[in-house]
Amino acid sequence: MAPPLLNLDGIKLTFGGTPLLDGAALSASAGEKIALVGRNGSGKSTLLKIAAGMIEPQDGEVFRQPSATVRYLPQMPDMDGFADVRAYVEAGLGPADDPHRATYLMEHLGLTGEERPNDLSGGEARRAALARVMAPEPDILLLDEPTNHLDLSVIEWLEEELARTSSAVILISHDRRFLERVTRATVWLDRGQTRRLDKGFAHFEEWRDVVLEEEEREQHKLGRQIVREEHWLRYGVTARRKRNMRRLGELQTMRQRFRSHRGAEGSATMVASDAAESGKLVIEAKGIDKSFGDLTVVKGFSTRIQRGDRVGLVGPNGAGKTTLLKMLTGELSPDAGTVRLGVNLEIATLDQKREAVDPQETLAHYLTDGRGENLLVNGEQRHVVSYMKDFLFKPEQARTPVRELSGGERARLLLARVLARPANLLVLDEPTNDLDMETLELLQELVAGFAGTVILVSHDRDFLDRTVTSVIAPDGGGRWIEYAGGYSDMLAQRGGSKLEDRKARSKAETVETSPKAEQAAPKGSGKKLSFKQKFALDSLPKKIEAVTASIARLENNIADPAFYERDPVSFQKTIAALDKERTTLAALEEEWLELEMLREEMEG
Repeated sequence: MAPPLLNLDGIKLTFGGTPLLDGAALSASAGEKIALVGRNGSGKSTLLKIAAGMIEPQDGEVFRQPSATVRYLPQMPDMDGFADVRAYVEAGLGPADDPHRATYLMEHLGLTGEERPNDLSGGEARRAALARVMAPEPDILLLDEPTNHLDLSVIEWLEEELARTSSAVILISHDRRFLERVTRATVWLDRGQTRRLDKGFAHFEEWRDVVLEEEEREQHKLGRQIVREEHWLRYGVTARRKRNMRRLGELQTMRQRFRSHRGAEGSATMVASDAAESGKLVIEAKGIDKSFGDLTVVKGFSTRIQRGDRVGLVGPNGAGKTTLLKMLTGELSPDAGTVRLGVNLEIATLDQKREAVDPQETLAHYLTDGRGENLLVNGEQRHVVSYMKDFLFKPEQARTPVRELSGGERARLLLARVLARPANLLVLDEPTNDLDMETLELLQELVAGFAGTVILVSHDRDFLDRTVTSVIAPDGGGRWIEYAGGYSDMLAQRGGSKLEDRKARSKAETVETSPKAEQAAPKGSGKKLSFKQKFALDSLPKKIEAVTASIARLENNIADPAFYERDPVSFQKTIAALDKERTTLAALEEEWLELEMLREEMEG
């Protein structure tokens, strides 16, 4: 195996009470793509900061190759002191780094570089931070929740960019599909210790369940052995005193091991409070429009949502998802068209920005609205501490101020408050942000099994596929289309391939930017492609197919974890060949797209 660029071993760190890290280990060699997973509060971000040199452990060894460059993406980037985004991004470059790389990344992340830091949204700040850490092409790239606040198109681009980088990548993310597509190894941080699986995240959950089952069996065997030894102490034949004392000491050690064993973390219990059943019709929209100045956000959209439907809204940031959501729920009036809400609707809403929470307010006060120690959940009085336990909060946290919660804990708190309210229509805007895998799975089960109706906005493709019955997506110019099924079903109905998606976008942009194009080039003009153009149009698909197959072979080669160790020179050559083939594929696709659009224009 190639020598590691980074190696942490026996890392220990305690912030009072139970150790956060207790002998944790983490290593990465050149080109490795590693998922760092674990429950919220398990210490993943802390371990990543130790790897970056931002926190010193209380014990353990930290080794970084002296010549290796390390870049760390924090959850909350600090842009103070920078005049604009370009200055912030270029500050991450070293003397020998290419400034054009920074420009390339900003362009692909939807930034001009002229944006002012104070004017950035959460998604824009995250994109700027990504450009800053990726621009130097460091030897080690440490990413903490890189997909938070990113739209789907940027997430998919980031997947491809990370897959082809030669940097070692260690990343924390709640986006399961993102982890499945990027990673080739998984490190599980659990109860202060780490376990490593030399396979990508797609294999993690099955492996984790096997590990926990084996641990449970071992603990059971230890308990049975203690019972046997105690029986021997009481009723066994007395042997030499020295031997008895040795056996007694071993029993005391086993008892200590049994008592000190920290079982697997408990699971949250999520149950939405049921309201009276709504009418069969929940929402009916007919021909609704919404514009802000010259910007048309929604144009002529109609839908009919019935009781039991689970509808997902997807699209890039700024497309108008939240605007459409507010119109459908009656919070915002359309400029034209009508929205009719059904009868007996009880709506519980989790908005994207999250409702304002006083950071000084305690958890108990927030959940009960300051009305004593109890709250009504599903028609039953529940003590606030008991209800908090359902969402993995400890009893002593009842008096904890909200400001002391981690991002994941705050997300669970907001969900706890929303789900305590009686509802037959759940409106969830980005509900998966900051949730750990286990809590995400429970939310997924709750949404999929909710007896009422659900409308949700999400960039989590796996979550959408597992929960919704239809997807509403933008189609350009304020037009929105509803597709049956989940996110993958929507892609299949749209044609599935990125090439066709690009063609559709290009055609939409042509129509929007050139409203008189149809007059300038009337249908059926009688013009035809030249022989050379027609030949290229016919032959390009075969070339594209051949290059795509070549890319698949190269990707399969570099996926072999032993390749780098076996032949580092060939590994680097394969990486270079892969980049070249991807550039060739992009050029061929662009050429085909232009010729196909020209053919359609000529033939009408």
